[in-house]
Amino acid sequence: MMDKLPLTRDLVLIGGGHTHALVLRKWGMRPLAGVRVTVINPGPTAPYSGMLPGFVAGHYSRDELDIDLVKLSRFAGARIINGAVTGIDRAARTVTVPGRPPIGYDALAIDVGITSDMPDLPGFAAHGVPAKPLGAFARAWDSYRTSDQPARIAVIGGGVAGAELALAMAHALRDRAPKISIIDRGRPLAALGYKARQRMLGALADHAIDVIEDAEVTQIFAQGVVLKDGRMIHSDFTTGAAGAKPHDWIAQTGLDLHEGFIRVDANLQSSDPAIFAVGDCAHMAASPRPKAGVYAVRQAPVLYDNLRAVLSGGRLRPYTPQRDYLKLISLGGKSALAEKFGTTWQGGLLWRLKDRIDRKFMTQFDDLPAMAAPTPPKIAASGMAEALGDKPMCGGCGAKVGRAALQTTLGAVFGDDAAEVQPGQVITTDHLRTLVADPVMMTRIAAIHALGDIWAMGATPQAATAQIILPRMIAHLQQRTMAEIMATATAVMTQAGARIVGGHTSLGDEVTIGFTITGLTKRPVTLGGAQVGDALILTKPIGSGTIMAADMAGQARGADVMACLDLMVQSQSDAAAILRDAHAMTDVTGFGLLGHLRGICDASGTGAILDWAQVPFMQGAADLSAKSVRSSLFADNQAGAGGISGTVHDLGYDPQTAGGLLAAVAADTAEDCLTRLNTAGYCAAIIGHITANSDISCR
Repeated sequence: MMDKLPLTRDLVLIGGGHTHALVLRKWGMRPLAGVRVTVINPGPTAPYSGMLPGFVAGHYSRDELDIDLVKLSRFAGARIINGAVTGIDRAARTVTVPGRPPIGYDALAIDVGITSDMPDLPGFAAHGVPAKPLGAFARAWDSYRTSDQPARIAVIGGGVAGAELALAMAHALRDRAPKISIIDRGRPLAALGYKARQRMLGALADHAIDVIEDAEVTQIFAQGVVLKDGRMIHSDFTTGAAGAKPHDWIAQTGLDLHEGFIRVDANLQSSDPAIFAVGDCAHMAASPRPKAGVYAVRQAPVLYDNLRAVLSGGRLRPYTPQRDYLKLISLGGKSALAEKFGTTWQGGLLWRLKDRIDRKFMTQFDDLPAMAAPTPPKIAASGMAEALGDKPMCGGCGAKVGRAALQTTLGAVFGDDAAEVQPGQVITTDHLRTLVADPVMMTRIAAIHALGDIWAMGATPQAATAQIILPRMIAHLQQRTMAEIMATATAVMTQAGARIVGGHTSLGDEVTIGFTITGLTKRPVTLGGAQVGDALILTKPIGSGTIMAADMAGQARGADVMACLDLMVQSQSDAAAILRDAHAMTDVTGFGLLGHLRGICDASGTGAILDWAQVPFMQGAADLSAKSVRSSLFADNQAGAGGISGTVHDLGYDPQTAGGLLAAVAADTAEDCLTRLNTAGYCAAIIGHITANSDISCR
């Protein structure tokens, strides 16, 4: 019932830091009715800083380091935007992300962490690797540690973070006799008490790590770093772990700042009552504390409560940070140093304690309740359980009527992708129910999907009308959503060469977006022209139905979902131009690869042989399919494809949304077409050929 109530407020979370991750989890468990939540982050995951030294040392895998924000956002009912914020317009209450319309907000929270980038240090941008943001550092380290060359490393910054990294690197590269230097412009490890500092210095000495103090780096080269006194420290992996630098765009927000960090009061509220800030990007003016993840974690319940309060007219509550906390510092191997209130301990038992704490923190983002299948009432008409199925109905093309049902009811009308209304002009109409929560991404997918029918006919898009259904929402949210949808639709259609000339809107249960499009062509490419011996070319990998079904169930990796969406919104305009001389062509959408291949064969009076070894699959799709993850349209597509001989991969029946083109081209032109497609950026492949009999066989 909650999701059927009108939407009245927009909450935007910038960044996927620890606080926001915990807020999203709490929101999924107890959302606030009427609020639409948006998460903006440059990537599908957010690394957990507490496990970074363990990852560098080799104790954790890359996946263990990451919080999956896509999965977490789906659980919270939030839309996730893959992008980096570059500004906030507080007067208009919008957030700027390059490549998309402004994102409106009624309440906003910022949790973007810090950076250890050193843009003013000559050569750092080209040859240095900042330790933060963690994602970029983790990727660079992953690549470096797999090399078999002698290791020479320079760590700029002698704080606890720099020392932890150096010790972890020394452990990971112990078989390569690493030469590691820590360079600090002052006194290294000054933030620690005397006893803890002495133990850390001892650990660094045990690992033969050179500690250079009172030294200033003046330039970085590919071969190392140059100090102010003229010394050259050789390094082929130079990282910056010095201090905490705020992201540059924060300075342009007009918010009250402290040394570049957003000043917040005890309620975590900035100088703008609609904007909150947490984690390392915030300065707690009421009770200043050093930058530490423990504060970010403990801010989460207060931020959650205060966001609900500001969106519903409730009362804010203050956050009171603890005076000190248990510091657990990794020592490279499976040993750790602990300090609190000046007391120090060291040993393997402490590492096991740290490991247990870190794993417990991460487990809560993996153990999310799955989306429940619909439950029929106790008394219902016969066939209700079968009609509901064992899973929620998929979005996109996974929600369409199957090929067999359409062929039976439409008869001769059922066939080509678009209809030729007069010589040289074709028309199509198509729409999609919600596949993703982001209206901009949904619009891009729906537009590319509808344009596919025009491109498949060998036509150039001409004019379009839009059909948009919005869920019930207050007027200013309607305006924001329509502005996002129409700006996106206009951009996609303009790039395709078409013009939006009108449309229709209404309110319903969920966002549904469709387009009616006309196109012009000198020679329509139909389903019925395939010739014996033609090669079959597919211009996009398949698997989107399986990946999005897994996403709904909380079973897909966020990176796979993002990669899938990127393929969905890839335009087929250039591919259609390359394949304009195809004998037959269709776009692979709701009926799946085998259903659409059946359409070509039936219309052409031919058969086909399909080679599964050549069919490209989307990242993660094959693994999910092997676990029997299927779209809700799978069974209908299996029936609609008819009898298929040979070994059939389940992904052959997977409904595709905004899928690629499937073309039958003359065999002597196929390799040239494929080369041109690959050069144009398509993951295209020759996947089989047309045969004389009416059978479709797979091998």
